[in-house]
Formats: sequence, structure tokens, C-alpha cells
Amino acid sequence: MPPTLYRDTGYTLRHLIENIEGGRIGLPDIQRPFVWSAAKTRDLFDSMYRGYPIGTLMFWETGAEAGTRQIGTEAGDRAPQLLVVDGQQRLTALFAVLTGRKIVTKAFDEINVRIAFHPEDQTFEVTDAAIERDAHFIPDITALWAQGGYKSTVRRFFQRLEQASGQPLSDAAKDELEERIDGVRDLHEFRFQVVELDDSADEEQVADIFVRINSEGVKLNQSDFILTLMSVHWEKGRRQLEDFSRASVIAGHSGPSPRNAFLDPSPDQLLRVAVAVAFRRARLQHVYSVLRGKDLGTGKVTAARRQEQFERLAQAHTKVLDLTSWHEFFKCVTAAGFRSRKMITSDSALLYSYTIWLIGRHDFGLTADELRPVVGRWFFMAHTTGRYSNSPESQMEFDLGRIGGLPPGDGRAFTAELDRIIAANFTGDYWEISLPNRLDTSSSRSPVLFAYQAALNILDAEMLLDGQRIRDLLDPSVKPAKPVDRDNLFHRKSLARLGITDRRQVNAIANMAYVTWPSDELSNTDAPHEYWPRITEAMDPEVLERQVRWHALPVGWEQLDYFTFLERRRQLIAKVVREAFETLTGERPAYVPTTPADMIAAGESQGTEFKASARWNVHTRQADRSLRHNIVKAVCGFLNGEGGSLYIGVADDGTVLGIENDLTTLESQASIDGYELFVRQLLDSSLSTPTVTTVRVRFPEVSGHVVCQISVAAAGRPVFAKPAKGGNSATDFWVRVGNATKQLHGDDLLRYQEEHWG
Repeated sequence: MPPTLYRDTGYTLRHLIENIEGGRIGLPDIQRPFVWSAAKTRDLFDSMYRGYPIGTLMFWETGAEAGTRQIGTEAGDRAPQLLVVDGQQRLTALFAVLTGRKIVTKAFDEINVRIAFHPEDQTFEVTDAAIERDAHFIPDITALWAQGGYKSTVRRFFQRLEQASGQPLSDAAKDELEERIDGVRDLHEFRFQVVELDDSADEEQVADIFVRINSEGVKLNQSDFILTLMSVHWEKGRRQLEDFSRASVIAGHSGPSPRNAFLDPSPDQLLRVAVAVAFRRARLQHVYSVLRGKDLGTGKVTAARRQEQFERLAQAHTKVLDLTSWHEFFKCVTAAGFRSRKMITSDSALLYSYTIWLIGRHDFGLTADELRPVVGRWFFMAHTTGRYSNSPESQMEFDLGRIGGLPPGDGRAFTAELDRIIAANFTGDYWEISLPNRLDTSSSRSPVLFAYQAALNILDAEMLLDGQRIRDLLDPSVKPAKPVDRDNLFHRKSLARLGITDRRQVNAIANMAYVTWPSDELSNTDAPHEYWPRITEAMDPEVLERQVRWHALPVGWEQLDYFTFLERRRQLIAKVVREAFETLTGERPAYVPTTPADMIAAGESQGTEFKASARWNVHTRQADRSLRHNIVKAVCGFLNGEGGSLYIGVADDGTVLGIENDLTTLESQASIDGYELFVRQLLDSSLSTPTVTTVRVRFPEVSGHVVCQISVAAAGRPVFAKPAKGGNSATDFWVRVGNATKQLHGDDLLRYQEEHWG
């Protein structure tokens, strides 16, 4: 029988309060946002008063010996020996009411939780102004546990009751009411069942136990454990994260403030940045063990190692919370055309771009002015392509690895590496195929829509049919007289007359423009060929020309049929985005396209995958039809993701093998043309949609071998693949996640489709 990781014990509420006040039990949430409502606190006291069970508490031994000092603090700051894992909100509520301590609300206001008791009805209520005036209530039961407060509270209650009734209370009535009030005061002897987990339990076991016994199904994640560990060994550091987060959302904060137009950070988000800067890790699974002082090789935990790792985290922590760095980074985001959080669809893109900024500033010695253009380009790329939307930790680990191999202090190498990664994502195929396809949506929260909006800001574009600058109207510090609206160019009613009523088609991004209609056109339902000449007749030709260019209107667009218009406008919007992005390069030379050799040397990633062959098994050294499904799966994954390149003839480790052996299996068609025909037929027969517009096949020579490069653009709608074994229907959904291709099912599939395509 395996050893038991816990023991059952019990505490009275009075002993729990004493241990919390004495520091033996860590209840850090007393200073953190309290998510319970006052009504839930009232119900908790009511259940206890009636003798009902209120659930088991779970504590976890920290392994800190009595008297252990927290890291970087004065001698009085001792590490708690027990942490509350389950029951924090209950204990916070009870501690706040019994001691009168203030708690912090979700809005970061400090308040007292005030619960009233009605002795005659034996009921509890949340105190309000009416209850304060009602003589039948003790308006705040906290007074019952205050030193010297019990008797005076009871006397005052009797006096108010007698004054309200106009007659004295009988001794029998007083005895009965006082007995009921005693029942409330005696709640401090209420006994709680407590499960204490041994300090030998690791964080995965604790998380598993928590989920199994927690009726609300709440899950603990790795950042929860690291923040908990900070509560034990470095409470000051955790509190600094929380204070920074609090100051980010409180308006009117005096002095320098982290408030900004883009992000209200949470402590765990800031922690992730600090961990990435300190340990070059985006995945937190090993960081907890490292911070505990564990040697990952021997498994031994030492206080000295723990001290060393926390000091390393503290150094990064200081950099992350530096207000100058924080606001300089957001200047990069603004320079990239983004104006407010309304344009941000991924907090991860912000946080990991801030990580890149900090590494460039502190490890490579770049100034804020030098970082602004390159980090602006990086954020524009990361946000537009959804680089950190799926498996963000895996992708950031890859990016940290690329940076980690550079010579320390070489700012030029750092900038060049970022630009190489940007160029590998913003390829010619991306601008010409992937981006137009991604624009084939009606989602008002699509990253590519905000990329277009950012482009209009970068280009200092005006509203269509108006002289106002879009970026001025989007300035979060200014409240414009009217909002920046997107409206249909082909009006709903004119499309309805053509039989087009599907909401997705009517509200397609390519049918929406940032436009200010003349007042006499606001109720217009005409077709474009009717209203456009009328509106533009009196416009300055030069103004009209530049607005048509900025707003990506095809030549003679008003005469085009609707679906031709949408297709051509998507292409032009992509060109506007590309033009704006390329202005972010400043005086830097134009991008040189990344070569296949460069892509292969960089290794597999979100946008690059290798397959040794498609027809010839390099292990059995014979033809193998089962390999073909690997090609279908990889292309399907790229179509459903952000696009990318599949290299056939390259081993997993990047060794170039070539497709010569594959060619021998084609017999009479053993040529490059025959191989391309094989790839085309394989994809068209195995996928749910033709790939002629989304897939390009090339055959570059790399290291003396010919490889097959399949460049895949992101699809504008979901693509399915036929199963590996049997079945004539394309039913399998694959998507590229990090450096792997993953199959999604059920709710995960539906959720991904909604988030990715809208």
C-alpha cells in the first residue's frame, strides 16, 4: 500500500484565526480581491449557526521550519508552515468578520464585510442602511468578538429594542434573546474538518487532490503554485505583483502609475514575464521545482539553492515592474498602429513582446529608441498572425531558444534575429494568399481586421468621405463627438434585393469600411453604382484618390458584382497592411526573402515542418503508402492554422535527405513535374476543399539535394482531411499548434473554429 499523503485533523474557528494571525497558517488572500459576495458570507454564518456542515478545508505543509525567514525581508517576516489550498474564500470571509479586518473587492476597494443578526428570527442579513436603523437587528456581529465588546453590544441591543417597542423586556425574553446571541458568539468554537497534505506531496499531486475533492471543479495551474510558493518564501514579491496589477486599474492614482491603454495585467501574467526573463522559460512546469530549491538532476532540495533561484527571480521581477520599461514598451505598440485594448485580441502577444523588449534592453544593451521599431514590428507580426494564440508557451520557448543562442550584448545580432523570424512569417505568400484568405470573415474581433486598422493609423489615413484622421478618433485619451464606425459599402437592403441575406456574407470584413456618410445619405439603401458617383462628384480628385487607396477600393468597384468585389478588396486590404508594415522598417533596407536553407536551419516551428519522405520509407527502404497521410495531415494543419511551409526530403533534425528516393517510386513519372502532380492529386483527393489557391509547390535545391517545399496559406474556412484508414469522407480536423500538428474533436473543435474564423 502506498504511503498516505495526508492526515485528517480538526481546528476550531478560534484556533484557525489565531494561527492565521500568528503566521503559522498562510492566508494571503486577505489582501487580495475577495470574489465572494456578501450574501455568500451571510449564508456561511447561517449554515454554521444551524450546525450544518460547510465543507472540508485543505492545508498543505510548506516544509518551512518554524521561524524560517522569508527571502529578502526583515527577521519578523516568517514563512508560514501551512498554506490554505482549498477553503481560502471561506476562511477569508470568517477572518474578516471575526476580526473586523478590511478586505479588497474585485474593484480594489477596501471594505468591511458587515453581517447583521436578527435574534428574534434567528436569521442573518447583509447590513444595509435600513438594517442599521432597525432595532430588531444587531447590525454588525463583528462586535460580538471584539475585546470587551460582547456585553456592551447586548446591552445596546436591548436598549434599542425597548425604545422601539415603548416597553421594557421581560427577564425571560432577555434570557432567550441573549442565549441566541451567545449562539452566534460561540461560532468561534465551530469545529472544521481539515485535511493536511504532507510536505512530501508535489504540486501535481496537490492539484490532482484539489480537483478531486473540490465540488466547484476549479483547477489549479502552475502559476497558482508559483504564486503560492512566493507567499511562503517571498510574500513581498507577490504583493508587489498584486500592487502593480491593482494600480493598473485604479483611476486617479497619484504619482507614476502602470495604467495604460492596452492591458490590465494580473499577477500571474506579470509572473510569467518575470519567469521568462529570469529563467528563459515560458513553460512553468519545471520552474516551481527550481524555485523550491530542487536540483532537477538529483532531486535534492536545499535552502541555499532556493535562495539563489529566488534572488534570480527577484532581479527579473524588478525589471518587469519598472515603470519606465513598462511604458516604453507600450510606445512600441502605439508605434505599430495600435491605439487601445479594443484592438488587442491576445494578451499573450503583449506579454511575450514585453518579454522580448526586456531581454533586448537588459541582455543586449539596446536603448528604448533602438528597440521601438523592431519590437513594434515584432508585435505587429505576433498579433496579426496569432503567434501566441495557440500553445503560446511552446511558441515562446521556441523564440527564447532562438534568442538564447545569440552572443550576449550583441544588439545588432538580436535585432537581426527578430527580423529573420518576422520575415519567415511575413513571406510573399503570406501577403498575397494567407492574409487575403484570413480576411474572408465577418468577425469584428479578428486580428487581421485590427492589423488593417493599425495600418490605417500608421499611414495617417482619413475616414472615407471625411477629413478626420482615424488614429485621432481612436486615441483613448480623447472622447470623439462620434465613434469610429465601420459600415457596409454594399448596403444590406441592396444586397437583399440580390438575394444575399446571409449575415456572414453581408458583414464580411471586405464589405465594411471606416466611413462617414454625408448627412443626406444616412438612410441610403441604393446600390454602390447609384450612390458612389453622386457622393464623390464634388470631392477633390486628389483627396478621393488617396482615400480610395487607403480604403482598398478596387478600380470601378461600384460596378463589380458583390463577390468579385469582396475578393478584389481583400487583396487590396492586404496590400495596404503590407505597405504600412513596411514603413515600420524606418531606414532599414527592404526585407530579403528568407531562403529555404534558412528556414530549414531554423528548425521546426509553428510555421515550418519537416518530413523525410512522402513515398519512400527511409527505415524499411521500400515504398510505403502510409506516409502519404502524414503529408495530408501536415498541410491540413497549416491550412487551419496560420499557414506555413512543409519540406519533404528533410529529417526531423534538419538533415537534408532530398526526394530522390521518392522520385524512383513514380516510375514513368519520375520527374519534378510528376512529383508535383502526385502532391496536387494527393491533396485534392484527401482534403475537403481544393488547394489550388492556397498551396504552392516548389523544388529548391538545398545542400546539394532537391527538396519539395509545399507553401501553405491559411484557409478562410475550416478544412477537413480523410482519415488515415478507410472512409471516403473528409472528417478529421487538424491544426498546427507550436511545432506539432494536433487533431481537434467536439467542443475543442467548435471553440477553435469560433475563435479562429469568427
